Amino acid sequence: MSLITVIGRGHSGTRAISHTLYASGVLMGSLLNRSGDKMPPDEMYDACRVMAKQIQWNGDLSWDFSNLHTVGIDPEWERLVDSYLDDIVTNTPGSEHTGWKLPETTLVYPWIVRKFPDAKYIQWIRDPRDSILSRHRTDDLADFDIPYPKTDDLRERRGISWYYQYQLMKSTPEPANMITVRFEDFVLKQEETLERLEDFLGIPLARIIVRKDPVGRWKTDTEQHTFDFFKEAMAEQGYE
Repeated sequence: MSLITVIGRGHSGTRAISHTLYASGVLMGSLLNRSGDKMPPDEMYDACRVMAKQIQWNGDLSWDFSNLHTVGIDPEWERLVDSYLDDIVTNTPGSEHTGWKLPETTLVYPWIVRKFPDAKYIQWIRDPRDSILSRHRTDDLADFDIPYPKTDDLRERRGISWYYQYQLMKSTPEPANMITVRFEDFVLKQEETLERLEDFLGIPLARIIVRKDPVGRWKTDTEQHTFDFFKEAMAEQGYE
């Protein structure tokens, strides 16, 4: 049995790959919402808060994640994650391939990698200028007990959340089995991108219908949708 997880911030277009995996016969959980998120999410939310105790905020947009890679994993975190994933990890009769997608998983990514070193990780990224246009549960990191510079500017708050998750991912040693996919490539070069994913996962994938209009929505947005702290990540990920 292979375990697959999708790692990507909320509104990064992860529903596309979740729906693709589900249509391809991957067991993605006994209950999914319309976005393809594994439900109910509460135990994973609590796991985010448990792991946050090990994160040190240095002020401004700087966090020290070193404890996440060195200290022992909190047993309470283990219990919460085991319970959340019970239906795909321990109770999977006849299921050759299992997986899950929940954007908040990104907030506990370092410990997920340590817990499941042999899993297959699909890192799903999207132009941050599009990612922050809509509201998401992770907009306010304080909801998950993660410290950050508070602001009343909603777009800036979303931008900081996006940047935090980028830094958290970057600080984590890459797992043995990982592929990075841009949402834009999945939409505009679907066949080519699916072939990459098929080679990585070792299974045939369904072709779902995708719309092109979600790509580049920021171009017609009239509010602030970019910040100086995006520049490094955007260049690294191939966005101009």
